[in-house]
Amino acid sequence: MKRYFITGLLIWIPLSVTFAVLAWIVSTLDGWIMPWLPESLDPTKLLGFHIPGLGVLLFAFILFATGVIGANVLGQRVVRFWESLLARIPVVKSLYNSIKQVSDTLFSDNGKAFSKALLVQYPREGIWTIAFLTGTPGDDIAQRLGGGYVSVYVPTTPNPTSGFFLMLPSKDVIELDMSVDEALKYIISMGVVAPPSRTPETSILLLD
Repeated sequence: MKRYFITGLLIWIPLSVTFAVLAWIVSTLDGWIMPWLPESLDPTKLLGFHIPGLGVLLFAFILFATGVIGANVLGQRVVRFWESLLARIPVVKSLYNSIKQVSDTLFSDNGKAFSKALLVQYPREGIWTIAFLTGTPGDDIAQRLGGGYVSVYVPTTPNPTSGFFLMLPSKDVIELDMSVDEALKYIISMGVVAPPSRTPETSILLLD
């Protein structure tokens, strides 16, 4: 009976948490988007009942429309004008620039951020952990270090959103034969959910 009970928990817990997170996302976006609709377009008043998830669809449409507008010359001018206005507000300027730099790095098509899963020795020699490649040190730092270094992010477990930023010699970093998604699952599960077995092809990370 104990084994069956645990098996049932292992089935229902992931499903329950998944549906709870999805329900929270849907309700949150509905609460943000729907109040902005004019009464003439409010489906609750037009149809007489609430349609869950409509806020998600409208939010996706807004993101797509914003991307289309921001991709042309006129839209880019509007974005630059908006950023110039934000740059005149002391506190907002620092916050916006920091968030923009992080988002541009993470979502850049040609960026290296979180492009590779690595194996590094941390917090001391002989103890290994998983890290992610984030790039290379800047010019000033690279000159002082002498070159041949990579920038990595070492996440904590089970919450990978917090962690440590390190600059390590590329010869001390081993590139793993696993995807970033597999490495994240491995970290979040605290080593319980291991990546699928592959033929080991460990290699020292080489700088481009």
